[in-house]
Amino acid sequence: GCDHRCTFCIIPFGRGNSRSVAAGVVVDQIKRLVDKGFNEVVLTGVDLTSWGADLPSEPKLGDLVMRILRLVPDLPRLRISSIDSIEVDDNLMQAIATEQRLMPHLHLSLQHGDDMILKRMKRRHLRNDAIKFTQEAKRLRPDMTFGADIIAGFPTETEAMFENSLRLVDECDLTWLHVFPYSARQGTPAAKMPAVNGKIIKERAAQLRAAGHRQVQAHFEHQIGKAHQVLMENPHMGRTEQFTETHFDRPQVEGTIVTASILGATEQGLIA
Repeated sequence: GCDHRCTFCIIPFGRGNSRSVAAGVVVDQIKRLVDKGFNEVVLTGVDLTSWGADLPSEPKLGDLVMRILRLVPDLPRLRISSIDSIEVDDNLMQAIATEQRLMPHLHLSLQHGDDMILKRMKRRHLRNDAIKFTQEAKRLRPDMTFGADIIAGFPTETEAMFENSLRLVDECDLTWLHVFPYSARQGTPAAKMPAVNGKIIKERAAQLRAAGHRQVQAHFEHQIGKAHQVLMENPHMGRTEQFTETHFDRPQVEGTIVTASILGATEQGLIA
């Protein structure tokens, strides 16, 4: 669930408010997975950075991350899924800076790059908040990569407002873009706002996807010649620490982490 009420989102009406799994239960689950041979765990949730607000003493996500890494020393890789950067706590920033087992890959719930649209969405951050967060995370962990959710064509979005979103791709150094053409959800406040023409929405989504494609290709090129620890998802494909697809001619053992030299790249991913 989610405690927030973004104007475009129907999730809270279907799932209610956030409900946090207790830290001890999370740690026990991860221990069982590690005992069974799993090499990576991903923490997930609708609004992951709200974790702990409904628990005694109101711990933060950073507290959970540090606890997992301390109490499960045999866990090779911990990954965090989508987060709301404005809610990131000091312990999570410390983990980003000091814990190599925390993967250098964060997916950010940004949604837009224009302050007025962000306010109409009832988001809790402004564009400069997003830029400052990504800059600080990169300073603490230079190999950090970012994904982001961005909505194209939110109601009342002008061309200038859209350009602010487009510029955010470079300003936040976003690599993995999830672009969503706005579609109204019945019962949400945004559905009652003045709509953008559907053709324009598609065109703007295409521009965002093209910007994301350029960022991905630049990331691929930057990895050539480097060595990465790749977790194999199947015998011929695995993921680097930054979540980059990596392809092998020779089969590897599924589920293992292999040290790989990056030899090249295609449109789909790295070649190792």
